Amino acid sequence: MSETKFDILKPNDTEHFELIAKWYLDEWKIPVSKTIEKLKKITNDKSQFQALMTLNGLPITTGGIYNHVGLLDKQPRFKIYKNWLALIYTIPEQRKKGYGALICDFIQNHSRDLGLEQLHLYTDTAERLYERLGWMKIERLQIESRNIVVMDKKLKTYCQHGI
Repeated sequence: MSETKFDILKPNDTEHFELIAKWYLDEWKIPVSKTIEKLKKITNDKSQFQALMTLNGLPITTGGIYNHVGLLDKQPRFKIYKNWLALIYTIPEQRKKGYGALICDFIQNHSRDLGLEQLHLYTDTAERLYERLGWMKIERLQIESRNIVVMDKKLKTYCQHGI
């Protein structure tokens, strides 16, 4: 039976930073040094985090909640939104098996536990996945050759009543 495990990365998880940086370089051409720098910053900030999912001890998918994403550089008007679900990545040989949805669910639950009420994202490749996960379209826009959709999701909060 397969065992999945989720972790929130810590500032000293340099081995994982390097692995994620390689993944992001291969997938989106993000320079390794830029990813490592961002992961160090995020893991030292209580308002942001990076999650990693392992399958039988092997890292297979990652993503996080960031205060700043690349869209904000091209479209500053979106800076009104905070808490961006970003850089969800699953290794190619494990895609289309539901692991992207699992990491998103974990990130959303952890965000809710941190007291966040709403998340945002943008994508030009996974709109259907996010729709299935309950995300709502805010706006569609064209940036260069990319057809981008900006989405949000309100996180359900659960009240605990004492007796």
